Amino acid sequence: MRESKDKIKLFEEKQVRAVWDADAEKWWFSVVDIVAVLTDSDNPQVYWRVLKKRLADEGNETVTNCNGLKMLAPDGKMRLTDVADTEQVLRIIQSIPSKKAEPFKLWLAKVGSERIDEAIDPELSIDRAIQNYRRLGYSENWINQRIKSIEVRKALTDEWDKSGVKQGSEYAALTDLMTKTWSGMNSREYKQHKGLKKESLRDNMTNTELVLNMLAEVSATDISIARQPSGFHESAEVAKEGAEVAKGARVQLEKRSGKPVVSKLNAKNLKQRLLKDVDGA
Repeated sequence: MRESKDKIKLFEEKQVRAVWDADAEKWWFSVVDIVAVLTDSDNPQVYWRVLKKRLADEGNETVTNCNGLKMLAPDGKMRLTDVADTEQVLRIIQSIPSKKAEPFKLWLAKVGSERIDEAIDPELSIDRAIQNYRRLGYSENWINQRIKSIEVRKALTDEWDKSGVKQGSEYAALTDLMTKTWSGMNSREYKQHKGLKKESLRDNMTNTELVLNMLAEVSATDISIARQPSGFHESAEVAKEGAEVAKGARVQLEKRSGKPVVSKLNAKNLKQRLLKDVDGA
């Protein structure tokens, strides 16, 4: 199966991890995330484990046909998790008593339609991202920075692909290295600093943090284009050098402002602060 990178889909502001299978032209969804959405369970892993055993005992083929794929876990590592395609998800939904079942079915159909549309016109995916961020209450300034950061990230991962870096664990390792270099914290520490669990770190960065993260990535991209590294280890050297550019900027900014750049603000209180800034303008 030829996969794209992991995607985060939103259902009623809750995250569902998904992977697009380019060969089969269909989505694979994290079953645990779907269980979390439908049940509001404090421990969706246990809920799915119990449901999975019951369905297997009943001879339900939905469970036995579920695939395992590595997806980005809350701890920042790629971990194996049960996934299901749209047809399998619909069967699993029938086994979970939930008022959200029908809205979720409509959401599944919409996700499938969006992916076909985006394949024809990639700009639609950017438009939908903007709409989602607006719906979540982010400021236009922050949204502009976030969309730009996606473009910058794509340019860097294109370079990694050319250099033979493998998607998944090697991508995560290089990202972690860059984050640690410029911010002083690895991805897990950074998320803990902001009080995050499953949430996206970038979606919880301030404008300044986003800009410095982009500076690290665009610097690494430019160095990679000039040096043309081969393989993971050479790309790691380039990634660190790029991140050191952003580290220098962070240190200088903190020296002149007298305030730390890496903030404890997460999406909830970040949006509240942005709204206050607008009201006070």
